Amino acid sequence: MKEHSPFQGNNSMVLVPLALVLLIWSVYWMEVANGLNFNHLGIAPRSFLGLRGLVLSPFIHGSLRHLYNNTIPLAVLTAMLFYFYRNSAWTVILWGLFLSGLVTWAIGRDSYHIGASGLIYVLASFIFFKGIFTKYYRLVALSLIVVFLYGSLLWYIFPVKEGMSWEGHLGGFLAGIFLAMVIKHTGFSRTSYTWEQDDFDADEDPFLKHFDADGNFVPSEELEEPDSTTEIHIKYIYKKENTKKPQGD
Repeated sequence: MKEHSPFQGNNSMVLVPLALVLLIWSVYWMEVANGLNFNHLGIAPRSFLGLRGLVLSPFIHGSLRHLYNNTIPLAVLTAMLFYFYRNSAWTVILWGLFLSGLVTWAIGRDSYHIGASGLIYVLASFIFFKGIFTKYYRLVALSLIVVFLYGSLLWYIFPVKEGMSWEGHLGGFLAGIFLAMVIKHTGFSRTSYTWEQDDFDADEDPFLKHFDADGNFVPSEELEEPDSTTEIHIKYIYKKENTKKPQGD
């Protein structure tokens, strides 16, 4: 079966990450320029009014450092998502924001939870686990790249740092796993090899029939025996021994 690859550049992989980055920076600039503080619009756990943070909290950041730390991972992971999973990208983002925010709202401490880190954990978790689940070599390689770049994020789903919303990280991580399991990505068809087919018979395969059940090579027994009627001519070449004795001075 021929493999069809959807992995081609598209406008979304540039425009969407750029739009998200510009949006979070614009919101922070608006706060600084006008002396505002939007923290109260974040997720307030177990409060009905705090549910608005499910939509608003990813765009609110408490400091320039907080904003900078989220900018690059958000841009990189969103670009990866729209390049490799563009058919499912918006579903992952929208449902990821809702589910991660809901987990944060349910288990979070009594404080305002803000920042795009929940979405970052959704993206990192989804891209990693989806690649593993599909067993498609390019997506598995992408999973390994995510581990290499952002594997240290795993530590922050635990309460290891004061003042950090580990609940939001945990919510994003769990939401990413869940979406990786339920979203069926149909952007590619995997190559079907001969030995994977139901009617494959190893005994009839021209290569595998030379191996036994233990994987040991079995030499072919179909060797042609020489014809007994064939004349064999052997030519001997010999040299006479030199009988002359060497002469000395």
